[in-house]
Amino acid sequence: AIIYGRGADPQPIALPAHEVEVALQHGSHLLQLSLDGAEQQYLIKEVQYDYLGTTPIHVDLAQVDVHEVVEVSVPIELRGTPAGLSDGGVLDQVMVDLTVRCKVGDIPGPVRPSVAALKLGETLHVGDLELPEGVEAAHEATESVAVIRVLAAEVEEEPEVEEAEAQAEPEVIGREKKEEEEKPKQG
Repeated sequence: AIIYGRGADPQPIALPAHEVEVALQHGSHLLQLSLDGAEQQYLIKEVQYDYLGTTPIHVDLAQVDVHEVVEVSVPIELRGTPAGLSDGGVLDQVMVDLTVRCKVGDIPGPVRPSVAALKLGETLHVGDLELPEGVEAAHEATESVAVIRVLAAEVEEEPEVEEAEAQAEPEVIGREKKEEEEKPKQG
């Protein structure tokens, strides 16, 4: 890991891999570390994973104050079954992470809006999300989070039948030519 401090040079450190993995699995954005005998809060800025994308191999940390305002991304986890699905619609989640601005100590976990009331053609916007006090979205309120879309009409099977007939015709034409070639030989 590399620690970026306030005005200090970047400092490489070794962290227990298991502790970092647990923090990341629980959606934590902060690590509290004791360096040089002093407890400090560090914001996880960037994580690099192994080639399988499962195990973190490097972490960039920024030293922060719990009262400092930061921008971080939090996951959006949709809850419920939209009403529009029963009318033939499909749920399309167009935003999976929400960038929020807040104090370091107020960083929320995943945002979990309900989509149960969404009908066919309706959209859940960023402005519809309920965020904790002191947390604001860094996106426009009109940006789409999820949409109930209408499925495209199915293509009729008749064109496929015509294609099959068209494929069969060259074989028939080929057979007729063979018969025509045989007739002159007889005559």
